[in-house]
Amino acid sequence: MITTNFVEGEERNRAFGVFGAVAVAGGAIGLIAGGILTSWLSWRWVLFVNVPIGVLLAALAPLYITESERHPGTFDLGGALTSTAGMTALVYGFIRAAQEGWSDPGTVGSFAAAAVLLAVFLSIETRIGQPITPLHLFRDRNRAGSYVIMLALSAAMFGQFFFLTLFVQDVLGYSPLGAGIAFLPITAAIVLTSQFAARSLPRIGPRRLMTAGALLAAGGLAWLTQVSVTSGYLDGILGPMLLFGLGMGLLFVPLTIVAVSGVEPQEAGAASSLLNVSQQVGGSLGLSILVTAFGTASRNEAASQIARLLRSGPADLLAQFRQTGRLPAALADQVLAHGISSSFQLAVAFATLALAVALVVIRTSAPEAEAPTRSGVDT
Repeated sequence: MITTNFVEGEERNRAFGVFGAVAVAGGAIGLIAGGILTSWLSWRWVLFVNVPIGVLLAALAPLYITESERHPGTFDLGGALTSTAGMTALVYGFIRAAQEGWSDPGTVGSFAAAAVLLAVFLSIETRIGQPITPLHLFRDRNRAGSYVIMLALSAAMFGQFFFLTLFVQDVLGYSPLGAGIAFLPITAAIVLTSQFAARSLPRIGPRRLMTAGALLAAGGLAWLTQVSVTSGYLDGILGPMLLFGLGMGLLFVPLTIVAVSGVEPQEAGAASSLLNVSQQVGGSLGLSILVTAFGTASRNEAASQIARLLRSGPADLLAQFRQTGRLPAALADQVLAHGISSSFQLAVAFATLALAVALVVIRTSAPEAEAPTRSGVDT
């Protein structure tokens, strides 16, 4: 809607900057509200609270939002079903591998099903008249590059939130509300640099902003690989969280601008939705891969801790282990921290891929990002 209602250039850049800031602000409220609901009521309320919000938005939207131009067409049911089933099978394959191993029949079967379903999906999209995913949008190297960058960085971002939530609650002992508050600095960092990116995009250009953002994000993740059981909030995770947030804030606006730049009005929805799909698929797939790495590293570290405990461990810890069959809390925290640190090493690889794409693939310059095209409509 922003693409079709704001002229490409400075006006649209400002609109996307405001949109990004509001979205991040909503995320900040959600972190605190989610912690309150979980602490005071139940985690189920985190899901239920969306029902009245959704009803309110559905009632107010027709009063304040102008309907975009309608385009006749048919729904690509085959593409929708095969893409959804294929990605579900792929993600489940990684989750299954983390639990049962790579040679497990369920793991192998999931990956085989994913390959077949996604191949069928691509076949449908190349033959159907109105595909749910217009593959020709990937012919533009800048647009395709923006999708890959979003895919890779979302894989790292979702993993960071997931594993740091485990760390601050299970290792540092924070409550759900405390964990939500602990993540507010990263929200502030994203708001700060996203506004800077929106204002400076015509002068600096998308490529430089993407490169700087990916570099900062990779640096923050690399810093997080040093997390250990002795790390605190201020001296262990606040700094890298801020660095990662500053980088992500530089990325959101230029990625969106490049993804929708120059597309025909009737394909603006497809171009922008593909960026959103890249984020969701990257987050789901990346998290499942990082969980697999976390599971492998944690199992290896647990075996090592048990061997040391049986060989020369303190008598009290050894007695506790023999009585319960579980690692004592102090050693379990070490296993958790080691697994989290190992998963961040893989997250660095995702961010490095995004950095490489920004440097090698993206070719959009500042004048091109500012020049209006017919895809914009004055309001």
